[in-house]
Amino acid sequence: MQFGRTYEEFEIGAVYKHWPGKTVTEYDDHLFCLLTMNHHPLHMDANFAENTTDFGRNVVVGNYIYSLLLGMSVPDVSGKAIANLEVESLRHVAPTFHGDTIYGETTVLDKRPSKSKDDRGIVHVETKGYKQDGTMVCVFRRSVMVPTATYIKERGGEQPGRPELNA
Repeated sequence: MQFGRTYEEFEIGAVYKHWPGKTVTEYDDHLFCLLTMNHHPLHMDANFAENTTDFGRNVVVGNYIYSLLLGMSVPDVSGKAIANLEVESLRHVAPTFHGDTIYGETTVLDKRPSKSKDDRGIVHVETKGYKQDGTMVCVFRRSVMVPTATYIKERGGEQPGRPELNA
């Protein structure tokens, strides 16, 4: 199984469809809210959401959806990353509700060699998240510093920290 890519493996225009999707539960949403101290009743209080909002039900906190999509993209995009450099833009374009299943895909927009070190490069990508019905819910662009094949080779290969099994 591939886990991330080296600089040479990225091609401008490539689209990576992240699999599998994730069905968002009420528990997921509430746990994320509690961990991040986001106590807005839109996310936590079903009575409030039902009686006082346009949605009539709880909306999943947007930063959970962003985090979920970022995590989904790791095996395809940043599994070998040296650093995530920047999130250039982040838009929440439609609500997500408990029970929705989120899918993601990432497009490589651009890439360039590092200006300071020749064993790495910068890849610029856009990730889109959508629900089971195809509605886009989130889109963000980011820049990731990734190693070259030389970087990987000089540091012990694909899994340098993995111990060998003693027979």
